[in-house]
Amino acid sequence: MRYPLLLLLSGILFSGCQPSNPAQRVVDQAIEAHGGRAYDRLTMEFDFRDKHYIVQKNGGAFRYERVQTDSTGAEIKDILTNTEAYRTRNGQRQNVPDTTMDKYKYSVNSVAYFVLLPQPLNDPAVQKEYLGEVTIKGKPYHKIKVTFGAEGGGKDHDDVFVYWFGRDDSSLDYLAYLYYVDETGLRFREVINRQKVGGIVVQDYRNYAPADSALAVREENLLKLDALFEAGQLKVLSTIEKKNVRVQ
Repeated sequence: MRYPLLLLLSGILFSGCQPSNPAQRVVDQAIEAHGGRAYDRLTMEFDFRDKHYIVQKNGGAFRYERVQTDSTGAEIKDILTNTEAYRTRNGQRQNVPDTTMDKYKYSVNSVAYFVLLPQPLNDPAVQKEYLGEVTIKGKPYHKIKVTFGAEGGGKDHDDVFVYWFGRDDSSLDYLAYLYYVDETGLRFREVINRQKVGGIVVQDYRNYAPADSALAVREENLLKLDALFEAGQLKVLSTIEKKNVRVQ
């Protein structure tokens, strides 16, 4: 009879430690549904737009790598870790201007961020706000707004994201964002393929933009992209697909 009592006490302690912020609860449930502890230590490899990516996480340490071949046949690697970012050519480090390396770093980090969602939403710089429940294609969703603190938020800390998580299954089915880096724009993504590899849910997306090119790039318009999607007022820009996914 001792084990049920221990489990009951554990349940009470656990429930007492649950976050009071509804946005945090939704994100925690989504991370668990998409991989949970499997995110803590992983090596993920995949091909995306003619480049090969390796995403490694070990607790708080990470290493993201993009591999491609240039026009001469040389192997080019862009590598990003907690402490540095650099490029190699056939294994030799290259001297790359900081402004150029920043672009490579941003690009590699962006791909890793999206493929690991929703796990990055618990990064320290992330600020989450619960926007309530909405319905898309007859399915109820929790709608969460995400912004970033300047400290630790990166070059693109002014960007604003919105995520839609299934109320009943915690699945991340849609996301949207307003971005300012290099240019400005509004994007909305719909999951079109979902697979579970090595305990991690990996998703592909259909990428949309407002059909009305005159729509102002403002937060109030970002927040209504789900309504525009339902009304058929978004146009398809591209398909975002990862191929040959492996996770260990």
